[in-house]
Amino acid sequence: MVTFLSGGTGTPKLLDGAAAAFSPEETTVVANTGDDIELGGLFVSPDVDTLLFQGGGILDRETWWGIKGDTHRTNSALMDIAAAADLPEGPQYLPEDKQTESRELANWRRFSGVAEFMTIGDRDRAVHITRTSLLDEGHTLSEATQRLADGFGLTIDLLPMSDDPVASLVHTDQGLMHFQEYWVGHGGEPTVDTVEFRGSSKAEPGPGVLEALEEPVVIGPSNPVTSIGPMLALPGVADALAQTTVVAVSPFLGDDAFSGPASALMEAVNADPSTEGLATAYPFADAFVIDENDDAEFDRPVVKTDIAIDSRADAKRVARAVNHAIENLP
Repeated sequence: MVTFLSGGTGTPKLLDGAAAAFSPEETTVVANTGDDIELGGLFVSPDVDTLLFQGGGILDRETWWGIKGDTHRTNSALMDIAAAADLPEGPQYLPEDKQTESRELANWRRFSGVAEFMTIGDRDRAVHITRTSLLDEGHTLSEATQRLADGFGLTIDLLPMSDDPVASLVHTDQGLMHFQEYWVGHGGEPTVDTVEFRGSSKAEPGPGVLEALEEPVVIGPSNPVTSIGPMLALPGVADALAQTTVVAVSPFLGDDAFSGPASALMEAVNADPSTEGLATAYPFADAFVIDENDDAEFDRPVVKTDIAIDSRADAKRVARAVNHAIENLP
């Protein structure tokens, strides 16, 4: 049995080859929900959706989000209508008093659908409509995710990190932004002062999450701050990880992040933006898998391999290195 902590694109890329070392039937994946937003009334869970589409064999592997070959007619129509009506473009964060109205899951992550700032495909949108409707019917996010996972034929167990609202908010020189606004709407350009996981102190890990953390845990090469950090902020999670075996795969090659805003966000939380900074981000880790050309040093075991994942064969190689690290821990 093994449990992966997944957010962004790093861990899903690793999961592409995980079956080379770990049986899918004995694999649990806990997904970040700090990136979730309500956009135009639809509840969007990007990190969960990547895993759903990947497991269902329809993920767009060029972007690592959305559905391969999807059309974007609704998104294009929304842009056209906004332009014709002279409505504002870009992320339109709803007023503060609207953040806590209606559906509790939407707290602090509600955006207008005017000129939809995230490109939502038409088939992708059908998933969001279904999820939102299940939530409105009274199902929890975990229950809705399970129904969708069954529908997509997943062989792994997929668990949202929490059924409670947690919003990854980025404090920048241009004001407070949800992570999606910072990264998608502004391309990660604003200077980051700090990062907050609003709601995390009152949230509870989702059903089965703490039990899954009793097994060996793999943290893939995801952004340590906004992809993994929201999970670590949940009560009981860091303590659980300190009691189990944890192997972390570096999302860095030395001082360079493979993708995304990991470096800027690591600096914002006072962690060195490099492979060696993982010791600060993951103090509970028992071992690290780093690149063969990385000269980072740790006071814990290290397994080296080529950690660039550009194909399923690459993912298999890194997964085998992770398994080697787990099996050779004292």
